[in-house]
Amino acid sequence: MEHYLDIFLRSFTEYWGYLKSEMLFTYDYKPWWENYLYWLILLSLAVWGLELLAPWRKGQRAFRRDFWLDAFYMFFNFFLLSLIGYNAVSNVAVELFSDLLGIFGITNLVAIEVGSWPVWAQFALMFIVADLIQWNVHRLLHAVPWLWEFHKVHHSVKEMGFAAHLRFHWMETIVYKTIQYVPLAMIGFGLKDFFILHMFTVLIGHLNHANLNLDYGPLRYILNNPKMHIWHHVKVLPVGHPYGINFGISLSLWDYLFGTAVIPSDGRDIELGFDGDGQFPQDFVGQAVHGVVRK
Repeated sequence: MEHYLDIFLRSFTEYWGYLKSEMLFTYDYKPWWENYLYWLILLSLAVWGLELLAPWRKGQRAFRRDFWLDAFYMFFNFFLLSLIGYNAVSNVAVELFSDLLGIFGITNLVAIEVGSWPVWAQFALMFIVADLIQWNVHRLLHAVPWLWEFHKVHHSVKEMGFAAHLRFHWMETIVYKTIQYVPLAMIGFGLKDFFILHMFTVLIGHLNHANLNLDYGPLRYILNNPKMHIWHHVKVLPVGHPYGINFGISLSLWDYLFGTAVIPSDGRDIELGFDGDGQFPQDFVGQAVHGVVRK
């Protein structure tokens, strides 16, 4: 027990040290350009700039409804959540899981060794496998009632913009990470750094939620895009799809393969939200406790 307590407490100081190094560029364990914090800011400003230069919805304000709430969510879900406890709890959980496997003589979860593959092939496999898992988790968030209560935070967006990408309940992080941990651990990726892949998915997510008239032409059947994803947020779902449509995270491919891709018409001015969203909490604290604290 003392061992786990030590991991728990040490995680706070280690993550605070990491966060300080991100803010001040005071690390020597990676190149300066692999800075999550400032890349998040730069990508956000770039996509916001595109929204201002060529908005799809011309009448939408630059500082749209809940702009600052969504901006806070970006930093909370990317950094502050780990600082206040998620990193510590996840580190202990991983150690406990590893010790549990050790009881049964399992010391290595790797079932498919791809460490010898070319880097590009490892990146491609990681991207595709992770996205397929996330697509399925996303469907669960809509289909399972108690998970949907958490996911309502993301669907409470009433005016779409890039920062809406990272407005989601902190419990979603736990759900996604828990479900994808074992499948990804079973693939022996030799890559030590997923920075480029991670920032690429952030960029796609920002663009999916941006106020931009984009569908990528023929690539729309592979990559998720703003004109497809806005229908995922539609308030009144199409007939025959009670749990939602267009569940793609980075790839639209899964929706086309499994019959959940639906784009009835141009979705520029559709109403966003969900039934009863007028009574949903409008502030961060109210949304953070929603689904956890019963009314």
